[in-house]
Amino acid sequence: MKIVLGFILYLFADIVPMGDAFLNNLQKRDSVLVGDRLEYGIRLDTVHAMTGFLFPEFKSGDTLTVVRGWQLDTSNVSLRKMTFTLKGSILLSPFEEGIYKLPPLAVVRAVGEKIDTLIFSSPELEVKPIPIDTASFVIHDIKPQIRYPVTLGEILPWIGAAVILGAAVAMLIWLARRRRMKEEEEKAKDPAHIVALRKLEKYRGDKYWAPDKQKAFYSGVTDTLKTYMEARFGVDAPEMTTAEVFDALKAEKDITPELFSQTRELFETADFVKFAKHAASDEYNAKVVPVAVRFVTDTYRSTLEEERKEDVL
Repeated sequence: MKIVLGFILYLFADIVPMGDAFLNNLQKRDSVLVGDRLEYGIRLDTVHAMTGFLFPEFKSGDTLTVVRGWQLDTSNVSLRKMTFTLKGSILLSPFEEGIYKLPPLAVVRAVGEKIDTLIFSSPELEVKPIPIDTASFVIHDIKPQIRYPVTLGEILPWIGAAVILGAAVAMLIWLARRRRMKEEEEKAKDPAHIVALRKLEKYRGDKYWAPDKQKAFYSGVTDTLKTYMEARFGVDAPEMTTAEVFDALKAEKDITPELFSQTRELFETADFVKFAKHAASDEYNAKVVPVAVRFVTDTYRSTLEEERKEDVL
C-alpha cells in the first residue's frame, strides 16, 4: 500500500503520536476469515471547527483489497464550543490467509496556519482460512444454476403486452374489413339519380302543403336536389347557399335555361318558406316535385347520351 501525502506539508509538519487506529471486523466473529470485510480507520474527539485534514490514499494489493475508500462521519457536535467528533475509515478485505502488518495511518491536520501530522499506530491482522472438516468432507459435482419458479408478477407484463398486441391486431383487422365493406357498399349502392327520384317520390301528394308542414316539404325536396347536384356535378351544394349553388351551376351545358330558371325559383321559394315564414300556394306546391324530378331526369339523360357517344367513338 502506498501512502500519499502532500510532501511539503509533511516535511514542515510536526509529528504527533495519536495512539492506535481501530480495526473492526464487520462480520462480528472471534477471528478474521478469508473474504471478511474490515473497517480500518481513526477517531478524533473534540475537533475544532475550521480544521482541515488530508487523509492517506490506499490502493489494493495482491492479497488485500480496498473495498471502499475513505468515509468520514461526524458526531457529538457542540455548537457552543464549536467542536465535534470525527471518524474516518476505509473497508479492507483479505483474500489470503496469513498475518498482515497494516501500515500506520498518517493524517495531516491544518488549524489556521499550524500544520501537523497525526500518526496512528496500526495493529496486526491475522487472517485464517475457512475451516473444513476433512473427516466428513465429500467432494461433490458442480451444481447447475438454480432455476427458480416463474412468479405471477414476472408473467403479468408479458400477458399484458400480448393482450395489447392482440387487441391492436384485432382492431386493424376490423378496420380493414370495415373499409372493404364500405367500399363494396359504395359500389353496390344505387346511382345518384335513382336515389334522388326515390326520395322525391315520398313528397308527392298534398299532405305536405299545409302551411305548418311546408317547411319540411321544401327542405326535403331541396336537400334531395343538393345531394344529387353534389354527385352529378361535383359541387358542394349541401354546404352552399342558393345563390352559391346556381352560380356554380350556371356554366353547366346539361341544364337548359328554362330548367335552370325553374329550379332556381324552386330554391328561392323554399328559402322564403324556411326562413321568412312564407306560405306558398297550392298551385305552386303542385309544381315543386315535377320540377325537381325533371331536373334529375334531364341532367341524367344528358349523361347517358354522353356515354353512348363515347361508346360509338
